[in-house]
This record gives sequence, C-alpha cells and structure tokens, in this order.
Amino acid sequence: NWKEYFKPTKITDRIVIKPTWENYEKTGDELVIEIDPGMAFGTGTHPTTSLCVKLLERYIEPHKDTVLDVGCGSGILSIAAVLLGAKDVLAVDIDPVAVSVSLENVELNHLSTRIRVKEGDLTKGLSERADIVVANLMADLVMMLSKDVAAHLRGKGIYISSGILIEKQEEVIDAIEGCGFRVLDVLEEGEWCAIAAQI
Repeated sequence: NWKEYFKPTKITDRIVIKPTWENYEKTGDELVIEIDPGMAFGTGTHPTTSLCVKLLERYIEPHKDTVLDVGCGSGILSIAAVLLGAKDVLAVDIDPVAVSVSLENVELNHLSTRIRVKEGDLTKGLSERADIVVANLMADLVMMLSKDVAAHLRGKGIYISSGILIEKQEEVIDAIEGCGFRVLDVLEEGEWCAIAAQI
C-alpha cells in the first residue's frame, strides 16, 4: 500500500528521488535518483536526507572529492554524492540488510563502478579516508562517532552530519567542536537540522 504514496519528489534544487515504479521526465539540470527502498530503509524524502544532500551540493568539489557515507541505509546519499560530482564513494553500514538494499540501488542507478558498498563499523576495522564524511544517523550516534570521523578525513576534510533534532543541536555542536572541528554551516528544516564542519 505504501507504494501508492511514494511519488517522485524533488528534495533539493537539483536532486529528484524517483521510485522505480513511477515515470518521471527530468527538466533542466535535474539529477534523478532511482530508488526501491526495500525493507523500509527510507525513501529519501525525510528532511534529514534533503538537508544532507543540500550540504553535499554545497561542499563537493566535482571530479576531485571522495566521500565516505556512514550508515548508508538505502544508499541515497552515496548516489546523490556521485551525481553531484564526487569522484568515488564508499558506503558503509553495520546492518547487512542495509548493505544489500544499497547495493541494489547503486546497481539500479548504474553506479557500481563509482560506489563501493561494504558492511563495516567506522569505529573499528575501517582504514579508508575521504575528503567528505557524511553521516545521517541520530544525534547520539553523531556525537559518539565524531572523534572517529577525524581519523577518516583527508586534509581539511568536511564532516556532514544529520538525523539531529533541533533541540539537540547545541549539544551536538559542542561534541563536534570538542573533537577539533570548526562548524561551517547549520541547516534546519522542520524539527531537524544538519551540520557541516571542517577539521
């Protein structure tokens, strides 16, 4: 039944999320992500996703930056990052079902050569580094992971985090700054916010 309510949705000025079973004709410079959410890992229409994509639009340097997507869920942020010009993306999740849903969506969008998906935990056993780390999780997880994120960023890398209720914004900012980051941007939508910080 829920499929009836999932329609193509424009989540930023350029990015449109389209379910596989709907038709959509793109216009202008729109970038379309095909998605089959499977197992309800999110359709990408939640404010926390669109806030992350807006920050990716702002900070990705096309053809140069690499991205690490932590807690990739259905793979939407990884796909958006490549469409916005990321050179390559590593998508990581601790849930094997999320890994398999992400892999399917990466293949649906013909991006298997640009996005690697693996089961893993940022806090142990991951050695990869990227120019941008994006984590759309929850406030408590964002705070917990912030100290590990720095070790996975190259140079003056960017840390984009979301899944944060506005009431927790100051607490999360304090935790991120306590790990050596400087906050660059805070975007808000409804009761949610996303934070971009630089090491």
